[in-house]
Amino acid sequence: MKAAIILFPGTNRERDMALALQRATGHRPPLLWHRDTELPSGLDLVVLPGGFSYGDYLRCGAMAAQSPIMQAVKEFAAKGGHVLGVCNGFQMLVEAGLLPGALLRNASLRFLSMDCHMRVERADTPYTSRFQRGQVFRATMAHGDGNYFADAATLDRLEGDGLVALRYATPSGEVTEAANRNGSARSIAGILSPNLRVLGLMPHPENQVDPEIDGTDGLPLFESLAGSFAAA
Repeated sequence: MKAAIILFPGTNRERDMALALQRATGHRPPLLWHRDTELPSGLDLVVLPGGFSYGDYLRCGAMAAQSPIMQAVKEFAAKGGHVLGVCNGFQMLVEAGLLPGALLRNASLRFLSMDCHMRVERADTPYTSRFQRGQVFRATMAHGDGNYFADAATLDRLEGDGLVALRYATPSGEVTEAANRNGSARSIAGILSPNLRVLGLMPHPENQVDPEIDGTDGLPLFESLAGSFAAA
């Protein structure tokens, strides 16, 4: 799998993401600068990592969505390329129109920095094939604007088309108000594009890829990607 990570002013999770991909694939992906206008040839995956691009001015991810390289990312996605956006990267994806909805201020109006649990809603995607449907895994949330919002029709379409990839839940898999720390609509933690190749999620699975640091709960997501391309 040939991946690349895009670096924006204010990004701070690119090295964590690079390590996660390296552990899954054996190769450390290159970092691309947001002012680049083209992606390297032969890429399988583009990653928009977490952080605070442009200091979260205007709206989180709004300025990054207008960076020169994002046009190339849109064209890559339109041709069937895989794009993963985590936290600030998820915000960029919705601001760029690659995924529907919006990320609003957390319901508590406070920045959340804590562990959460997510339930895998489907295990037949390039990002979740190493999980079981209904499996719960731990990840870290670190955001002030992670409250996923969309109108009722969009939410119904996401549910009906099976595009909700991950949902906030208790460690035992129950979807409860208490487990939904940021107040996201229908406890949605991550959504997919209709072709299942674009994934946006707020928590950070790249935090949990090393047994000596914080466990390996998040590693199957990256191994799923590596396995999908190896099978292809």
